[in-house]
Amino acid sequence: MRNTARWAATLALTATAVCGPLTGAALATPDAAPASLYAPSALVLTIGHGESAAVATPMRAVTLTCAPKASGTHPAAAQACAELRGTFGDFDTLTARTDALCTKQYDPLVVTIDGVWQGKRVSYERTFGNECVKNSYGTSVFAF
Repeated sequence: MRNTARWAATLALTATAVCGPLTGAALATPDAAPASLYAPSALVLTIGHGESAAVATPMRAVTLTCAPKASGTHPAAAQACAELRGTFGDFDTLTARTDALCTKQYDPLVVTIDGVWQGKRVSYERTFGNECVKNSYGTSVFAF
């Protein structure tokens, strides 16, 4: 129960930090000019030990904003945004390298992605068998 509360608190704080600036657009008057020509793309990415987000022990959380420019606490924001644009925001198309060699040790890690991608709400969860398998994806999106 304690891990679930800590996980929920982490997500709530990070979501507030990322989505807080987006709420101002909803308060604009109908005749006001749009603040940006880009649809918002702001994500909160988390990683934790466990088989699912519901039971995982949180390790890290980062923010990633891709429009109008790459920013956030993600260590490779520009590369991660470029990869997501290349897949049109489809996280399932981020695949593992074929040359990666990992053990079959089972120490599950779960990665979650929540937020807005090009104006549409997204929620994604992927469980990896261990950290080597996660790193074998060779994408900047999961490298945090």
